[in-house]
Amino acid sequence: MTLALGCIADDYTGASDLANTLTRCGLRTVQTIGVPSDDLKLPEIDAVVVSLKSRSIAAADAVAKSCAAEKWMRSRGAEHVLFKICSTFDSTDAGNIGPVMDALRAESGDAVVLVTPAFPETGRTVYQGNLFVGAVPLNESPLKDHPLNPMHDSNLVRVLTRQSKTAIGLVDLAAVARGPEAVRGRLADLAKQGVGAAIIDAVFDRDLETIGTVAIGHKLSVGASGIGLGLARALVASGRVTASTGVDTGNAVGGPAACLAGSCSQATLGQIARAEQVMPVLHLDPEQVIAGSDETQRALAWATERIGKGPVLIASSSTPDQVAALQARHGRDAAGHAIERAMADLAEGLVQAGVRRLVVAGGETSGAAVDRLGIPGFLVGAEIAAGVPVLRAVGAREGDMLLALKSGNFGGPDFFSDALRLMP
Repeated sequence: MTLALGCIADDYTGASDLANTLTRCGLRTVQTIGVPSDDLKLPEIDAVVVSLKSRSIAAADAVAKSCAAEKWMRSRGAEHVLFKICSTFDSTDAGNIGPVMDALRAESGDAVVLVTPAFPETGRTVYQGNLFVGAVPLNESPLKDHPLNPMHDSNLVRVLTRQSKTAIGLVDLAAVARGPEAVRGRLADLAKQGVGAAIIDAVFDRDLETIGTVAIGHKLSVGASGIGLGLARALVASGRVTASTGVDTGNAVGGPAACLAGSCSQATLGQIARAEQVMPVLHLDPEQVIAGSDETQRALAWATERIGKGPVLIASSSTPDQVAALQARHGRDAAGHAIERAMADLAEGLVQAGVRRLVVAGGETSGAAVDRLGIPGFLVGAEIAAGVPVLRAVGAREGDMLLALKSGNFGGPDFFSDALRLMP
């Protein structure tokens, strides 16, 4: 297997988003959980997305995991590696985007690394270095209340400067609009000034194509799935990859289905409310979860009684005010870890009860669930919503399984019903 593109994702839902984008653009793509073992059988593919749960861990650990993934990809022929981050640039001033970027840049030898979280299809655009979520700057969006990485600055040049050891520059929209040669000229100027990474503006899909054409000539780029779109289209246009309809994801799985929701985003809260109209929904009591009571066993007993009749949903999601109050009483880390552990327990218990079709909402929740289930990789199937594909497990202990891993803000109001309809 010789890879045309290697990708390192800092969480599992973001990895699915990117794998979905690459597949839509004609690249045969597989998503793995961690660096694959040598005995994991993979089909012939053009791109691999290695999923790491590294967004909110210690920076040194994130660097070590990312460098191990990069080494594996390079050893399999990947000339370009994309470090895939969230389209809302989720990261504290201590990292982990900057430290990982610095380490990967040192390995690559690139003078300047292009960085953009822009993905216009999902409402993420960058102008004059400022990230917009829909029509509002990042710091005015719901991301200002993110329970783990609240974002209070929309200017990504400033944000990345606080994290990185290298100088950060800007390639503005005017340069992007003039095309690849103008971007290359701007990067050359920045390199002469000692700049090691540049935020690059993107407002339209055509901007991503310009960025991809330039970035594919480098060994490293950093960004969300939008830059993945640009890279994939550049690979196909150059003839280095022949566009494909994807890998075979197999037949229907059938059997019981369930949904888990841990995200506290406004989108997920609305999706849970809509799901209550069509399926049984149980809301966990977070105080009981943190207290270590039998809340998880209560939820599993509730679900087991119902999954034979149709899908169910179990949610730990709360409003930002409720999350803040919970963190104030118990501490942010203690509250977060307790809820993640409970959701992992639920995923494991549901699968033991026979569930083979599982929908999970929330990046941290998805990571906890997939880690507990010990699934080493996925084939990428049909698109449920922008950035969210159906995933068929590869090498799962329980055999055939279908999953959907959703970032909190993704999907329409009927996401859970939409997902289950495409997971036969």
